[in-house]
Amino acid sequence: MIDLYTWTTPNGRKVSIMLEELGLPYRVIAVDINAEEQFTPAFLAISPNNKIPAIVDHDNGFSLMESGAILMYLAEKTGQLATGGKNGWQVVEWLMLQMGSVGPMLGQAHHFLKFNRGKSEYAEKRYADEAQRIYGVLDRRLADAEYLAGEYSIADIATLPWVARFEWQDIDLNRFPHVKRWYLSIASRPAVQRGYDVPKRVAPIPLPA
Repeated sequence: MIDLYTWTTPNGRKVSIMLEELGLPYRVIAVDINAEEQFTPAFLAISPNNKIPAIVDHDNGFSLMESGAILMYLAEKTGQLATGGKNGWQVVEWLMLQMGSVGPMLGQAHHFLKFNRGKSEYAEKRYADEAQRIYGVLDRRLADAEYLAGEYSIADIATLPWVARFEWQDIDLNRFPHVKRWYLSIASRPAVQRGYDVPKRVAPIPLPA
């Protein structure tokens, strides 16, 4: 059994989607970040960076934080959606792009374009431009491959929840047809839909017009 500490954010949804794809038994512990539950001493003992998601794997008796590390661990644990084999380093490559660019930069776009619009024209332009650039990178890659690493992998699972907030980023997915095709394909997977609603259903996975 795995305990999943999570909330309804892109990073949290990565791990619940992964667990659903793998069919592993898990228990959900909601950590309401709006109520600052991530700062409780009990959660700090599990996640020293005070961020969700985190897991406790009772099979192996240890906890793990950081969504990318959790995805890699679960892939290795089960031998599914793994980073091994000939495409292994491509999986790592595109997972690291998500961790280093897609998540942080699109997160800044959310901050300035959705939640703090009008406070900094410079920041709005900077992160709107960067969001457009990142989608261009993904679109060029997906013009040549069905999935980011060629086959469906943890790189796709990590990236989809961030692309699901395309409206927050002022992105028109119709301008990125290969990303749109990839996004709609993955969003239709039953495991993705189940994992997206963990720890609670907020709204369906957004679909482009």
